[in-house]
Amino acid sequence: MNETASLHFQSIAFAGLATGPRLIVLGAVHGNETCGTQAIRRIVGELECGELAIAAGRVTFVPVTNPLAYARHTRMGDRNLNRNLAPTDAPVEFEDHVANWLCPVLEAHDVLLDLHSFHTAGEPFVMLGPENNTGVLEPFARADEEAALALRLGVRRFVDGWLDTYAAGVARRQAAGQAGGEADARYGVGTTEYMRAHGGIALTLECGQHDDPAAPAVAYRAIRNTLAHLGLTRDAAPHAVTDTQALRLYAVVDRLAEGDTFCRPWASFDPVKAGERIGVRHDGSEVRADQDGYVVFPNPGALPGQEWFYLARASGRV
Repeated sequence: MNETASLHFQSIAFAGLATGPRLIVLGAVHGNETCGTQAIRRIVGELECGELAIAAGRVTFVPVTNPLAYARHTRMGDRNLNRNLAPTDAPVEFEDHVANWLCPVLEAHDVLLDLHSFHTAGEPFVMLGPENNTGVLEPFARADEEAALALRLGVRRFVDGWLDTYAAGVARRQAAGQAGGEADARYGVGTTEYMRAHGGIALTLECGQHDDPAAPAVAYRAIRNTLAHLGLTRDAAPHAVTDTQALRLYAVVDRLAEGDTFCRPWASFDPVKAGERIGVRHDGSEVRADQDGYVVFPNPGALPGQEWFYLARASGRV
């Protein structure tokens, strides 16, 4: 039997009697990131048994956004769903079919909470969208609403600068003659970027390391807090986090060859000093930090031509 023949897409929706915002919560956009799936199923159970009730608005839960990757327990099926997300009239890869189903669902909502995890140790954090702007790359006018929600998810670390940093990496790859995939400017668009482009606000919550037993509880708390903050439930409105750390991505460094190695096992948000050695290329050349900051999303298993790690610096935004 074809591997995908038994797969299907599932969403679970609850609506209150009063009008209110339309929230969508995603789990397992990447198939090996299951903390969101676990948290969503816990919340759905509470709603179904009456322990929790939706008083206003509408919430849609997608426990497993990418069922092929989830069945394989891998990050992706045929490709990364959270890159170049858009409907297509000629689906080829499994993620094209996911996008054709998911994108109209996203467009029918006002707010997105996308629950993820990461492969190295580290503290949970929220990925924010851009500040309000009228630029070409990612124009936005709801940054204050998005930040207000971010401050109530229950984590203290906030990171922005994703799409413009990714776009700079794309420009560098194109200048080097690389084509397709990571050299495509559209490849930086995932669920949150798609949601903002269609008028909504959107947050990615990275709940911790993939197998961290605390990660599902981080995701669960964020869902409950989001529902309360938006007025979908009668829970008391959560307080904003005050002890915050705000960082901004400013550079992405690609792995160029299999022989490129880190000089130590970096974890996301490990601090790094200007001039400090981060890794060594296959030809012996060193990769050093250009300024004081932090290593983010280090991936020792990155394929050549793909993102190896990001660099971030302090931001005064939140």
